[in-house]
Amino acid sequence: MNSLLLWFNQTGSPPNFDRFCARWAPWAWAIAFLAIAAGVYGGLFLVPADSKQGENFRILYLHVPAAWMSLFIYGVMAIQAFIALVWRIKACEILAMACAPIGAAFTLITLATGSIWGRPTWGTWWEWDPRLTSELVLLFIYFGVMGLHAAIEDRRAAARAASFLALIGLVNVPIVHFAVNWWNTLHQGATISMTAAPKMAQTMLLAMLLMTLAFWAYAFAIVFTRAQALALERERDAEWVRVLRAKA
Repeated sequence: MNSLLLWFNQTGSPPNFDRFCARWAPWAWAIAFLAIAAGVYGGLFLVPADSKQGENFRILYLHVPAAWMSLFIYGVMAIQAFIALVWRIKACEILAMACAPIGAAFTLITLATGSIWGRPTWGTWWEWDPRLTSELVLLFIYFGVMGLHAAIEDRRAAARAASFLALIGLVNVPIVHFAVNWWNTLHQGATISMTAAPKMAQTMLLAMLLMTLAFWAYAFAIVFTRAQALALERERDAEWVRVLRAKA
């Protein structure tokens, strides 16, 4: 535990954090580009049409990974928020706030693609289904974190207040995930599970996993890039930032 805290403190110092983001963001961008190219090709050209849904099912290669990422990013944001509140590490404050708009974007993609898929499948654009409603609540929580952070002028106080809200909103994450198990819901159950064999063909599974890898890599890339920009803005008067500007 002490070594983990030491790593967080060392990496969390603003100059080290800037170097960390600058080092890993390009790799994440490269992986995202390659994975999304392979995933889109597989999902559009290699995977056959679904026997029941026809071509309409292909939008699920966006919808499902985006839904996973909407929850995963919230979990990362909440963990960073907890560390920021307990140990007051600046980098964790910045990472938590950098996650919010990215998570909101993935949640919006999830809702939009779900509605597009639902119109021909369910016969309606929207249904106040437990899974759909809790995902919409997740979007509002993301907006709340972003709005609270923007409303307070003092950046550190804003980050602490928004981090506290993020921790409160964490209660909605298991509701989104388990809604299809806890209630009689219109939304279908999980096709891919950690405890059971996948209910889909290998080519479909491969395309889905490639798109998921692409979304993961993109999320890390954009969060690192955004966090680096936020750190430079917050530390703009520091000596190390002036040195970077002089080198540029």
